[in-house]
Amino acid sequence: MAISSSPIASPLGININTKLAASSSFPNLALFNLPSKPTNRISTIVLSSYRNGLTSEDKKALFEKYGLDPNQFPSQPSSSSPSLKTKRRKEIQNPGRGKQVREEDGEDKPQRTTHRLLQVLGGKAKRKKLLSPKGMDVRPMMEVVKGSAFDILQAAGGCPASLRPGRWLDLYSGTGSVGIEAISRGCSEVHFVEMDPWVVSNVLQPNLECTGFLDVSVIHTVRVESFLECAEQFVVILCAGQDSAFDFISVTPPYTQVDYGILMDQISKSPIVGEDTFIVVEYPLRTDMLDSCGCLVKINDRRFGRTHLAIYGPEWAQKKRKK
Repeated sequence: MAISSSPIASPLGININTKLAASSSFPNLALFNLPSKPTNRISTIVLSSYRNGLTSEDKKALFEKYGLDPNQFPSQPSSSSPSLKTKRRKEIQNPGRGKQVREEDGEDKPQRTTHRLLQVLGGKAKRKKLLSPKGMDVRPMMEVVKGSAFDILQAAGGCPASLRPGRWLDLYSGTGSVGIEAISRGCSEVHFVEMDPWVVSNVLQPNLECTGFLDVSVIHTVRVESFLECAEQFVVILCAGQDSAFDFISVTPPYTQVDYGILMDQISKSPIVGEDTFIVVEYPLRTDMLDSCGCLVKINDRRFGRTHLAIYGPEWAQKKRKK
């Protein structure tokens, strides 16, 4: 499916694309253009900002004039205060020390940067380097785990050299390395679900551009839980009337931030899962994973150090593997 790379937002807050929306059976769906790099800005109203300042009585009268409680607006430090002068002196002496101020709460936070440590393992984009955030903001799937997962899926599909064509859903996509690997190995379309706008703009989208896969990708900037809750409504729209079930689903969440029992139950009851769907789940050691996920059965479970890889699929795939 040819998909325009122009970012569009649906009323559900999901990035979709022009051609996909145009082919939908919902012609009256309202769409809005988004900036290429989303920003997190909070609108504020400054009631008083004077070079010479105001007395406390004048400020109180001004706030009361606008019907506001002066106690809700703490006084700003004077520009002549020692602490502010010291802070400004440090900023001048040490510019660009890798920190930025968050507009939401005024706290200092290390600036987020990227590096190229990942690569595509097989297919059309083999050996292409991918961006990933420095630090532990995003934890990409280890290459040995990713390689093993695709070997199993390709063998299960009857073609060890490549994936069977189909649609892939990459949940908790982060860098997009799993979904990009899927496109490289033969998938016709991939949907990426990633809630962090910074990761989408600075990591995921550049990775799709450098591999040339932006045209066959759809990015959903939304929480996975929200995506699954609303899947029945917007997956039908995005699939232009086709079956809403995906052929492949990858689940690679941050280990400590999800309950796997609740997450897998939500996935199993979602319309995104069909009778012939394959689900790849990365999970940590000492996590109990069920032997089935809805109508699907566990066809493989491997351990890689502290990481486990479970793959669910249709019963025919399990029988084929046993032979």
